[in-house]
Amino acid sequence: MQRTDTAPSAAQSPGSARRAGALARGFSAAGALVGLAVLVALAAVWHMTQGTSAVGFADMIRMLSGGVADSSVSTADVLLGSRLPRVAAGILVGIALGVAGALFQSLARNALASPDTLAVTAGSYFAVTAVAAFGIAVPLWASGGVAFVGGLLAAALVMSLAGGAGASTTRLILAGTATALAVQAGTSTLLILFAEETTSLFAWGSGSLSQLGLDNAGRCAPVIIVATGLAMLLARRLDLLGLGDDAASVLGVPIRTTRSVGILIAVVLTATAVTLAGPIGFVGLCAPVVTRLIARVVPVLHRHVVMIPASGLVGALIVIVSDAVLRAIIGADAAIAVPTGVTTTLLGALVLVLLARRARDSGPTRQPRAARTIVHGSRRTAVIAITLAVLVVVAVVLALLAGERWLLTGDIALWLQNNAAPVIAHALDGRAPRVTAALLAGAALALAGTFVQASARNPLAEPGILGITGGAGLGAVIIVTLVSGGGGVVMTAAAIGGALLAFALVYTLSWRGGMNTDRLVLIGIGLWYGFTALTTFILVRANPWDTPAIFTWLSGSTYGRGWAEVLPVGIALVAAIPLAVVWRRELDLLSLDDDTPRLVGVARERVRFGVLITAAVLAALSVSAVGVVGFVGLVAPHAARALVGSRHARVAPVAMMLGALLLVVADALGRTIIAPAQIPAGLIVAIIGAPYFVYLLARSRA
Repeated sequence: MQRTDTAPSAAQSPGSARRAGALARGFSAAGALVGLAVLVALAAVWHMTQGTSAVGFADMIRMLSGGVADSSVSTADVLLGSRLPRVAAGILVGIALGVAGALFQSLARNALASPDTLAVTAGSYFAVTAVAAFGIAVPLWASGGVAFVGGLLAAALVMSLAGGAGASTTRLILAGTATALAVQAGTSTLLILFAEETTSLFAWGSGSLSQLGLDNAGRCAPVIIVATGLAMLLARRLDLLGLGDDAASVLGVPIRTTRSVGILIAVVLTATAVTLAGPIGFVGLCAPVVTRLIARVVPVLHRHVVMIPASGLVGALIVIVSDAVLRAIIGADAAIAVPTGVTTTLLGALVLVLLARRARDSGPTRQPRAARTIVHGSRRTAVIAITLAVLVVVAVVLALLAGERWLLTGDIALWLQNNAAPVIAHALDGRAPRVTAALLAGAALALAGTFVQASARNPLAEPGILGITGGAGLGAVIIVTLVSGGGGVVMTAAAIGGALLAFALVYTLSWRGGMNTDRLVLIGIGLWYGFTALTTFILVRANPWDTPAIFTWLSGSTYGRGWAEVLPVGIALVAAIPLAVVWRRELDLLSLDDDTPRLVGVARERVRFGVLITAAVLAALSVSAVGVVGFVGLVAPHAARALVGSRHARVAPVAMMLGALLLVVADALGRTIIAPAQIPAGLIVAIIGAPYFVYLLARSRA
């Protein structure tokens, strides 16, 4: 009998072990989510003790315990009428953006994917800005609907341009990034051209948790809850997608349907968050990254059924804690003027940098390579190079002729011989430095972007990812708004210094017994957003009449540039071109993986540092010539690879010519479209570059 009882027990032990393991995982998952929920609850309680009134924690306790009637009435009015709606909005926005970010990053298998990647936030902001700029009367209750429609239309445009949900994940992200930059450029143009009508929207563009009651939160809560539940139903499919599209397809995952449904859910969540509190940035990027980094300690968070709600709770924690910390530091009265998105970005950037320092990114995302190994024939490359060189020359000549007053080619010849009429000489004396600045800065930014994308092995990387753009903008804004008497030379010097210091900080923080590209990207993104948030913080607290001028510079402009700003860029470019020739083989190897350079005897870290510091210097000096110009460093290397293949001996010169052509044409258009008024060249670059970039993506579809 004993023998009979023992045998079945032994036979059943494997199944029992599996059940025990599943039970343990269930308890672990529940414990992780409960722990995060408790942290959110504690943060919410602390947040509700912060405010402009004298109501504190003790008053809350007395109200809940049925204390003095008069005090309870006053406390209830404050808590229910002001603080609770703000906390509720923060929690709902954080959950929505966190879940949306987790979906985007898992679907794209890229840690740089976020709700902003599909231009939802940019589309919402543009829609609201356009309504205000053109004086379209919209009732208060419908303003959220305007943002919602704008976000959805932007996301639909991105999916259409990328080739639908069946497009590759990298192409989807790149199309979204290009569209977001173009839409943001359109918004910035409206903010500059209609400064009086849109002054208040600069602060709103960073989001606000201020609420008039619980009505808006009550309307948005069911949408967020249902969308989160639907996202969790995709958990198993998302786990398998982490293995790659081919492996997931073999295992029975419908790739197109999964991606379509996942993106739609994420767009709805993001648009709902924008409707409730405006475009609060960074949360959708930071929350899922933080969750995956924590998963190194709590492995169950790698499973999407746990990671999705955990990302939402982490997002809520970021929003609530950052808002409460700001109020505790500078006081509730002063914090009223600071957009919520600024504080979430600052805190989220700090958390992301600290966690990225402790561990490398892990989980269902993987950084894609910068480019596939594609080689085109030398004849094709020669034809493209010659064509681009001719186009650059033509563009330079046309840019010299264009302006408020059009000139003739004979005028240029007379000017070169010092025989031009005074009016013509004056016009060309002003145009020549601007055109040269655009020419050299465009080439320098394109070469810097080529270096960064090869070193980081990420197609979304650009000079801004090294903190250069954010540091330059912050340095310039500090001079303009806080230092009296700071002229153009001082502002330029501060921008260059800020850019180089920012790069030094990013590289130092990223180094941990070696340079890991995932860590470099995450820390660079974190500090980039942090610098941008500090810039916004300073601007919204400064004289509002200074905002349009500095905003123009931050958008990239050659206005008022002289030869003194052009010369440093030319010197840097002359020094960097030979380095690009010397490093052409190393760049090809760095763009593959970390092991190949080591196996063939390349000093990987030494070369990578040299490449990145060269890119930083090029981008920083470009700031002195054209202000803060984005997009060139992103689009020019991609366009070059699409045209001549992935060998950097060909990519670098073609990218430089494309960058120069793009910025020269943008500067000429900005000076002539609405002359005598001008549109910053950086905005024109984004507007005209994005469609071409998407066209190249469509051409490269395989």
